[in-house]
Amino acid sequence: MKRSPLVILLLTVLLDLIGFGIVLPLLPTYAKDLGASPFMIGLIAAIFSIMQFIFSPLWGKLSDKIGRRPVMLISIFITALSYLFFAKAVTIPLLIFARGLSGIGSANIAAAQAYITDVTDSKSRSGAMGMIGAAFGIGFIIGPLIGGLLKHNYGIEMVGYVSAALITVDFILAIFLLPESNKNAQKIAFGFLKKQSANNEPRQSVFVFLGQKTREYSEGLKLVFSSRPLALLMIANYIYTFAIVNMQVASILLWKEYFRATDEQIGYLFAYVGIWSVVVQGGLIGKLIKKLGEHKLFFWGHLFTFIGVFFVPFAPQSSLFSIGLAILFFFAIGTSLVAPINLSMISLYSYKQKQGQILGLSQSVNSFARIMGPFSGSILYGMNFHAPYIFAGTLTIIGAIIALSLFKYRIEALDPSTEPANA
Repeated sequence: MKRSPLVILLLTVLLDLIGFGIVLPLLPTYAKDLGASPFMIGLIAAIFSIMQFIFSPLWGKLSDKIGRRPVMLISIFITALSYLFFAKAVTIPLLIFARGLSGIGSANIAAAQAYITDVTDSKSRSGAMGMIGAAFGIGFIIGPLIGGLLKHNYGIEMVGYVSAALITVDFILAIFLLPESNKNAQKIAFGFLKKQSANNEPRQSVFVFLGQKTREYSEGLKLVFSSRPLALLMIANYIYTFAIVNMQVASILLWKEYFRATDEQIGYLFAYVGIWSVVVQGGLIGKLIKKLGEHKLFFWGHLFTFIGVFFVPFAPQSSLFSIGLAILFFFAIGTSLVAPINLSMISLYSYKQKQGQILGLSQSVNSFARIMGPFSGSILYGMNFHAPYIFAGTLTIIGAIIALSLFKYRIEALDPSTEPANA
């Protein structure tokens, strides 16, 4: 296992996520200050995931062709640029544009995951995937604290500039310290681009472009559903992410309206979950996998998550920082196990030469769930504040059943000779 490239990759991901965490908690109130309606606030929140949904498989597939490094560099640059636009986003359309551009750049997570598969073996891969999860946890602990401080003392413009500066550091580190990991890719990325431009093909219409992208998604789905365990993992990915986002969108309202928590206390709750995520995904998950294996942890992660979501609204109003914290402990442990193990198992079951494409499709499935989940959570919360959590708990049980069904499939990469035609 090549640790040096992996450390640099994880550092760039961490800086990216801190920048993301700085901006994210401020979006709803800033959009409202600009005069956004509830629908527009929802669109501003969703546009990031919409762009990730579209671009994740494209970045992943492109990294299979021209290499992980050029894809990471291009996407990091786009992300830095998006935060400069955010700093000057004094109108709703410009804010939507800035968040959409950020979603395009941050869709590079598929290429980052493919990079990990290049530099790790099957035994250490889940632990490495867990490190990305730990980076998420650290980003969401540090980012909101920095963002709140900057907004309070210097205004929203400085929030954008500091985020852009962090991503610029990320970009510089990647230029000088991040080597190429995909040995099967073309050695010179510009050779690929030159080859494309040499064809002198006319510009595609929007409809032709959309048709091409639809075919690419179709190819990815054909790859996934040619393998039963791979298909089950992709379905479990969607169900689980939908459940978590469905619950999360209602959490702040529940904590404020039912538990009477202050904004400061809600920040402590997010930090509490983030700290446990860092503990588990930052090192504990690798030891647990060696002892119990991916299949068992995937199953138990779903059961832990069930406890952590289903019982949230049933805790007494005065027990948020006692019983409530105990419930959130199960939530933090469950989510810290399921997400990285799901990604690791998808990569381990994938065709060896299609890692980037399949992981990119997985990220798009994840992003699609993040687009739909908030609508479900808000509608159910309006009906009854228990409903989002009961629904999320039900989905995690379905995920646990899928996890059980995977026990009969031995973990191994698919034979390239069995790859579907034209995929």
